[in-house]
Amino acid sequence: MDITRCLATVDLLCTREFPAEYGRTDVGPGGPGWLAAALQISRDFWEDDGTAWEETVDQYEADRDGLSERLTDRWGPPHVISLASVLERSMEGEDIPEPWDWLAQHVPDVHLWRHPDAARWVALGVSQWDRELPFELLALATETDPP
Repeated sequence: MDITRCLATVDLLCTREFPAEYGRTDVGPGGPGWLAAALQISRDFWEDDGTAWEETVDQYEADRDGLSERLTDRWGPPHVISLASVLERSMEGEDIPEPWDWLAQHVPDVHLWRHPDAARWVALGVSQWDRELPFELLALATETDPP
């Protein structure tokens, strides 16, 4: 992982204007009040016996934790929160505000900070849609409070 590039992307998410409408930007998806970026994307696991998958999940969690340590130096310790209940509430039909509905569909938990100067929440999480698909280390900035 290129930690300098990842930190620069997080800084960009904290300062860039949010898109007026939902869609893709040059860094990733976004919409009114939020912007996200895949900081790192693994290979897929279609031909894997499970060995590479296990190594990759461990590596991505370690990379998230390493980046989290660097952000902790800046902003203090994160809140580590599960998004399982947010996903469950969404699946039951509750209207969850974006980007939290989108994020809960991607990651099971996040490291979360309130940026002291930008009035934004910053979240880090590890995403994988299905066991055969790539992992993503995601960063997100939003002005919307967590549900």
